[in-house]
Amino acid sequence: MKHPGTLTRLLLICTLLGACHKSNLNFHDDFGKSFNTWLSFKQKNGNSYAYEVVQGSWVGVGWETILTVKAGKVTQRHFKMVVPPTYQTSIPADKLEWTENESEIDTHPNSGAAAPLTLDEVYEKARTEWLPKRSKAKAYFETKNNGMISDCGYIIDGCQDDCFVGISIAFIHSL
Repeated sequence: MKHPGTLTRLLLICTLLGACHKSNLNFHDDFGKSFNTWLSFKQKNGNSYAYEVVQGSWVGVGWETILTVKAGKVTQRHFKMVVPPTYQTSIPADKLEWTENESEIDTHPNSGAAAPLTLDEVYEKARTEWLPKRSKAKAYFETKNNGMISDCGYIIDGCQDDCFVGISIAFIHSL
């Protein structure tokens, strides 16, 4: 090789350019730390855990979905609609609360329940759908579940009611 330092300089320049590259992801560093915490949790627990997704509307109605994952597969989805005592409703009891087991997962379409996602899938949606930088929107990312994702999503500027696009996770527990 005529110039032995050429390869070293080329690698140094590529490394520096890579380090200076700006991410297209809101909360890039926080996301990375949280993702690594998730990977550690997943390994320690054999990829078996439960987590609760909570949702709500400005009118006071809420939804809770507990997803159970065993060995990396969603094996149960429990849904409960939370209606304030003063709220008049004629929703049948079997629509207010139900449980799907392994062979029934995702058999209650349009119910308001959280999608039957593993946390691997949640982190992927966070990275590809909820956290990419976009104009005219405010992004959110919190890690109140022992460093793992708790709130992740965005709200389009000017939206008034029920505008959050993303996920809110109340808890993550190992099985």
